[in-house]
Amino acid sequence: MPGNRMRELKRAVKTMIDSREYSGRRDHSVIGLMSGTSLDGVDAVLVTIGTGPSGSIASVKLAGHVYLAYSEEMRKRISALCSVETARLDDLVYAHFGLGEWYAQAVQRLLSRLGIPASGIDAICMHGQTVWHAPVPRDFPAPDGAGLIPVKGTLQIGAGAVVAERTGIPVISDLRSRDMAAGGEGAPLAPFVDGILFGNPKLGRIVQNIGGIGNATVVPPGAAAADLLAFDTGPGNMLMDAVAYAGSGGVHRYDPDGSIAAKGRADEAIVQRLMLDPYFSRKPPKSTGREVYGAGFAALFMEETQAKGLSFADRLATATAFTAESIARSYKDFIFPATKIDEVLVAGGGARNATLLGMIRDRLPPGIVTATTSERGVPDEAREAMAFAVMGHESLMGRPGNLPAVTGARRPVVLGTLTL
Repeated sequence: MPGNRMRELKRAVKTMIDSREYSGRRDHSVIGLMSGTSLDGVDAVLVTIGTGPSGSIASVKLAGHVYLAYSEEMRKRISALCSVETARLDDLVYAHFGLGEWYAQAVQRLLSRLGIPASGIDAICMHGQTVWHAPVPRDFPAPDGAGLIPVKGTLQIGAGAVVAERTGIPVISDLRSRDMAAGGEGAPLAPFVDGILFGNPKLGRIVQNIGGIGNATVVPPGAAAADLLAFDTGPGNMLMDAVAYAGSGGVHRYDPDGSIAAKGRADEAIVQRLMLDPYFSRKPPKSTGREVYGAGFAALFMEETQAKGLSFADRLATATAFTAESIARSYKDFIFPATKIDEVLVAGGGARNATLLGMIRDRLPPGIVTATTSERGVPDEAREAMAFAVMGHESLMGRPGNLPAVTGARRPVVLGTLTL
C-alpha cells in the first residue's frame, strides 16, 4: 500500500478514536464564536458542558467571554460584501481568510484572559459572518442537463482552516449549510439551545434575540426540543443602526441606550406602511437577513422620512417603533394563539436599548413580564456564541443540532464541517 494512503488511514483511525474518547467523557470545553448581522464584532465564549451517563447534556456553563470589536475599516469592508451593488469577488475571497485571523485573535484573547492553554480546549465552533442568506429557492441548471432545479443557499465567511492553524484547536464551521441541504432555511439555529438554557416547568417564555435581525424562540412550559418554535421576526437593530449612523454624520454607529429615539416621536403611519411588507405575514418557518433589510431598505426609509420632514430623533424613533411593532405583531399572529406566554426574555444588542424595550413592552398584553436574558443568568451578548458552542458539542457527539420544526428541514442532521 502506498505510503500516503497508509498515513491517511492512520489519521482517519486516530480521528475515530478521538471522537469516541470525546463522547465517553463527562466534561467538555468548547469555544463558541459569533459575529452577527449587526457587523459590530466577534463574541468568543468558553462553555463547559457536562453530560450524564447516557451522554445527554446535563449542564451548560459560561466559563468566560471576550468581545473583539470590528474596526470601522473592517465594518465597511464586510458591509460592502452584503450588497450586490458593492460586493466584489476578490474582496470576498480576502475577507473570508482575513476574518479567520480576527476569529483566531478572539480565541487567543479569550484563552489569555482565562489563563488556559489551547490544549485545554476540545474544539472551536464558529458561526462565521453572514454576507448573504437566500432561503427562497431560485432556479438553477440541473446537473443532468434536464431543465432547472430549485436551489437555496447561504454564505457565512471566515476560514475555519485559518482559525485551526493559528490556534491549534479543531474547528467546526459552516453549520447552516447542512440544514439547507436537508431542505431547511438554515436559520434560525440558536433556538436549539434556548430550551436548555431557559426552559421552565411552569413558565412559557419567548427568547427574543435582537441583533441585526430579530428572532424569537418559543419555549412552552416543560418543553422538549421538539416543542420549540422559532423564526426571524424581521429587522432588529439593522435599520436603527443605519439611521443613527447617517443622522449623526458617522458619530454614532447605534443609538446609545435608545437615548436619541427617546427624544423623538414615531410616525405610526410609516410604521404601519412598513408592516405591509409580505415577510411579516408569512407563516413560520421563515428567516431573513441583511440582503432584505440592509442598505437598500435603509435608503428608502431615509428618503421617505426626510420627505415627510421628520427630524433625526423622529426618524430614529420611527425605526425603533418599526422593530418593536414587527416583534410584537409576530407574537400576536404566530405565538399567542397557540402558546400561553408568561415572559419575554431579550438578548443581543437590542437588550441594551431601553427605548426599544419600552416600545415592545407597551405593545404586549398586560401581565407578560419583559426582562433580559442577563437577568435570568445568561449574558445577553453571549447567548448566541454559547448556542454555537453547544451545537459544536452535539456535532462532536454525532448528534443533530438543528430543529426541523424551526428551520423547515426534512429531518434532523449533524451540522458543520470539521477542520482538524
